[in-house]
Amino acid sequence: MSTHTQPDAVQHGPGQDGHGIPRPDGRPARGPRSAPHPLRAEWLRGFAPWAGAGLLLALAWTVGAKADQWQGSWGATTELLSIAAALIGVPFALAAGSWQGGRERRRRTAELRSSTARTPLVQLLAAALPLACWLAAAQLLVVAGALAACAPYASAGGPAFTVYAGNALTIAACAVLGHTAGRAVPFRLTAPLLAIGGYVVVGALGTQRSDVRYLALCMVHILGDNDLAVWWYPLVSALWAAALAAAAVLALTAYRRATALLPLAAALGAAVLLVQTGDGLLRDNPLSHRQVCDTSTTPDICVNGTYPGMLPEVTRALSGLTGRLEGVQNLPVRYEDLWRDPQRNETQLPMLSPIGWSAIRGKVTDPERYAWEAAHMLVRLDCDKTSSVERITITDEVVLRWLAPDPQFAGNREYSMKEARQEGDTKELASYRAEDKAYKHLTAMSDGERRSWLGRYFATAGECDPKPSEVPSL
Repeated sequence: MSTHTQPDAVQHGPGQDGHGIPRPDGRPARGPRSAPHPLRAEWLRGFAPWAGAGLLLALAWTVGAKADQWQGSWGATTELLSIAAALIGVPFALAAGSWQGGRERRRRTAELRSSTARTPLVQLLAAALPLACWLAAAQLLVVAGALAACAPYASAGGPAFTVYAGNALTIAACAVLGHTAGRAVPFRLTAPLLAIGGYVVVGALGTQRSDVRYLALCMVHILGDNDLAVWWYPLVSALWAAALAAAAVLALTAYRRATALLPLAAALGAAVLLVQTGDGLLRDNPLSHRQVCDTSTTPDICVNGTYPGMLPEVTRALSGLTGRLEGVQNLPVRYEDLWRDPQRNETQLPMLSPIGWSAIRGKVTDPERYAWEAAHMLVRLDCDKTSSVERITITDEVVLRWLAPDPQFAGNREYSMKEARQEGDTKELASYRAEDKAYKHLTAMSDGERRSWLGRYFATAGECDPKPSEVPSL
């Protein structure tokens, strides 16, 4: 009986696994590494990360340079972020996408790319989408920084998240649209021409007075805290841009180019909806029709409901004025701060908006000047010209000077008197002397006498041309 011996199985010694040469330390050797996925290279290397960093710096510098004009106002922050995205982000994305789209021609690898197994559509998206995502991420990072900087000073309202999301999607769509243009027209001048053209078109559309202005990419037409965008407006605007990009991509790469008509129809539908809706895309901010008031002063002080946190600061700035008016009769009931003409028993509070002039980061920039403006609101504000009677004009100036002295009064008075002396204007000099005399008389009165006199004065302070006998003299 013969036995057939089977060949012994290959025995692997210590440290051997049959996949490579055993290592001296006995550990199994690693197999050959697989080639990295093309998308990984597009995401982490090359042009896309640098383009994202460039857009981040450009937007951050633009927004940060105007921080005084938006910190403390959600509406102003949203407005500036939208304008920056429209005038910087959109042209930048078009140019960056175009530059990347023409790289095969610059590197002379177009034939090599066409020989790969992937379809033209997949090739284009694999190259364009990483850049689009980097640019959208840069936009959102700037938005996050701006919102974090605004939050400590904003006292009402909130961020408009659909606006920021719509702008990021629009910038991503513009990057894909630019990439498609770079593939179709692969010349070095395509990128700068697209950037210039994008800036001009967006700027021209955004400044139109007709409803066509709502087609401007990323430019949400709100006015600070007074307007709010309807929640779907930024998303439809993003659809308008994304559908245009999709139509361009399919027209260039699809096997059946007629499929590009579907996204083109969606783009036209979005455009028609934006233009037909027009100003209906915006609505009044309900907070802008409300007031927050301090009733412990004379008159009461009311600030607009869009920045209620400014009330203590405004009350403090006007404390000297309201203290001198305490107990005086015939005054307006309140300082009001609404977008309408004051009623009969009201007077206008000096403007606090737009942010960056009278108020910055929740503070009144110049309290003395602000109080002086508030005092002017009490005395014949709406009159086209001063009274024809010189005594009444002098009385008005004396009252304003006593209520809230102009911070620049001394310098201006000295300069005016010097000019009058040089020109020999004795009438002007006499008027200054009469005003100084009347001011000394007013300050020399007792508190009770002054309150009584001011009560009679404010009974006529709202009349542009009162009878001289009705205005008390000094």
